[in-house]
Amino acid sequence: MQHVRSGVRAIGLTILYVFLIAWAGFALLPFLWAFSSSFKHLTEIFKYPPNFLPQSFDLINYVNLFTKQHFPQWFANSVVLAGISTVLVLFFCSLAGFAFAKYRFRFKNTLFTILIGSMIIPFQLILTPLYAEMNALKWLNTYWALIVPWVTPAFGIFLLRQYMSTLPTELLDAARIDGCSEFRIYAQIILPLARPALGTLAIYQFMNSWNSFLWPLIVLRDIELYTLPLGLATLLGLVQSETIDYGMIMAGAFLTALPIIIIFLFMQRQFISGLTLGSVKG
Repeated sequence: MQHVRSGVRAIGLTILYVFLIAWAGFALLPFLWAFSSSFKHLTEIFKYPPNFLPQSFDLINYVNLFTKQHFPQWFANSVVLAGISTVLVLFFCSLAGFAFAKYRFRFKNTLFTILIGSMIIPFQLILTPLYAEMNALKWLNTYWALIVPWVTPAFGIFLLRQYMSTLPTELLDAARIDGCSEFRIYAQIILPLARPALGTLAIYQFMNSWNSFLWPLIVLRDIELYTLPLGLATLLGLVQSETIDYGMIMAGAFLTALPIIIIFLFMQRQFISGLTLGSVKG
């Protein structure tokens, strides 16, 4: 009977792994197609039946992307904005999460309920008043408008609050008895213990900032300030009366997606552990 159960379990795991591998290949297919097409000439991209691999690996699309467009500037803009935004979000959300998880203060539950409720408000609903606010502050066409309104996302505070609630309060009490200040407790005890949740939030925020399109499209005017999503869209708009260089666009799309994939591959363990461990306690 035990051998039968082991055999059934092995067959089930084999089917599951085959399904997951097939699904992963299906999900990676557009990325691999963009990578392959970035080395093809325009005529080869539209060839039928299509060739998955290019007939000859030509770097002309990458050369044109870096020499004829503002791609290096767009890439640098995205790296700086995503990096600064991620650091600020981790700092402010960890402070707020620590306060909600380990302190008692008036209207705490009410404020947290309002915070959670704000997550259901569509971004399109606050778009016009937020634009008016940025205009009043004279932050249009600046990076302030891309960073400041998003430094305390409700999801980030919720995630860190849930995770920090699982940390033993006795550690904090012992630190206070030893004479530690509240900020020192936060910096030297809470942050190291909350590393998985911080890693999860870092990936989430970096991806959000890196892939953001609608808000930068509204507030930015100068092409030198564009981020990568805006820049890729510009490659289509700049040549409306000519043949669109899809090979160059594929090269840009591949280079845009590559950093996100690399970051996730290196931090996937922290990402998964941060999502699961933070959910064991409300």
